[in-house]
Amino acid sequence: MMIVLKYLFWLLIAKPITHFILGLNVRHFYRLPEDGPCIIVANHNSHLDTLVLFNLFPLRLLRKIRPVAAADYFCKNKIIRWFSTQIMGIIPIHRGRIIKGSDPFELISASLHKGEIILLYPEGTRGEPEQMQSIKKGIHHLAKKHPTVPIIPIFMHGLGKSLPKGEFILVPFFCDIFIGNPLMWTEDADAFVAHIQEAFANLAAEHKLPHWQH
Repeated sequence: MMIVLKYLFWLLIAKPITHFILGLNVRHFYRLPEDGPCIIVANHNSHLDTLVLFNLFPLRLLRKIRPVAAADYFCKNKIIRWFSTQIMGIIPIHRGRIIKGSDPFELISASLHKGEIILLYPEGTRGEPEQMQSIKKGIHHLAKKHPTVPIIPIFMHGLGKSLPKGEFILVPFFCDIFIGNPLMWTEDADAFVAHIQEAFANLAAEHKLPHWQH
């Protein structure tokens, strides 16, 4: 019954919102992985970000897509927790101080070992509309545990205007999605993070080019 509700939500609510109310212009679709395991890293301006990322993939992969989300926000009461874990399929992560000896990436690692697709926002939280924040080094620690898993950067523009942080009314706005080439883990943490930041900057720069130059 639960999987039926999950598919109904994506077919009857999520897809109409992203494809008909918003409208998406996806560039470099061919760079998306056909299956997992892989890690999708994207900029984060809106609650719509996760809906859009889900809808880039075919319905057959729906059960394999696992967004990483803050437990203190998405599990703060029974209703939100049920929707977040059962319909969205989030991997809840506890923010704040890490307990000595614990592995904050344990659930993500287990998901990758099962061949799933992780959706991760390396900025750590939603930023201001259409402004990207610095990338945290957590992505380097995760990638170190899975050095052969590809990391796909995706830059999204427009969602921060459709439903920015702190707003609850959806404003129809055409959104551009830019998919980058796969990246792999490298040992130097600063260089690795800078490489990802550069990939986002290059994708963002494409948004400013005339369509015929893409």
